[in-house]
Amino acid sequence: MGSMEPKKIPRRDVARLTPEEQAAFLRDAKKAALATLDSEGFPHVVAMNIMVRDGAVFMTSYGKAQKVVNIRRNPKVGVMIESGRKYSELRGVMIRGECEIFDNPATVQFIMRSILGVDGSAPANERTVSSASKRVVLKVTPKKISSWDHSKLGGRY
Repeated sequence: MGSMEPKKIPRRDVARLTPEEQAAFLRDAKKAALATLDSEGFPHVVAMNIMVRDGAVFMTSYGKAQKVVNIRRNPKVGVMIESGRKYSELRGVMIRGECEIFDNPATVQFIMRSILGVDGSAPANERTVSSASKRVVLKVTPKKISSWDHSKLGGRY
């Protein structure tokens, strides 16, 4: 006869964000780490301001930046959005996906304003938006998503 003990749920499954928690976490996200691969296959990881809409992650960059050069060579990227300081507070979402590059200045300005949360009335932010002609939009479409919330594990670390 089989054991009557309840089946143990893997910690990874316990810590996973629900779809609703994940959507809320991404909706509120303002920054992320973007990982691309350089010409030698090494990770190139940079901090980015982001906006998440309809499941995709949007960010902007100068068109000649190394991350953009890397994406043009290989559009597979990783994005990590995280929060928390202590292990028991860590929450995050890791996205593995394909990155598209858009260079239309109107699109770039729209995304930049959306990320900055400006309506055009803030002079410092407008100087940033005025650089749109040199910038591109990066749109990451998720292929695989992992998430975690260590507070669900009940630890105190």
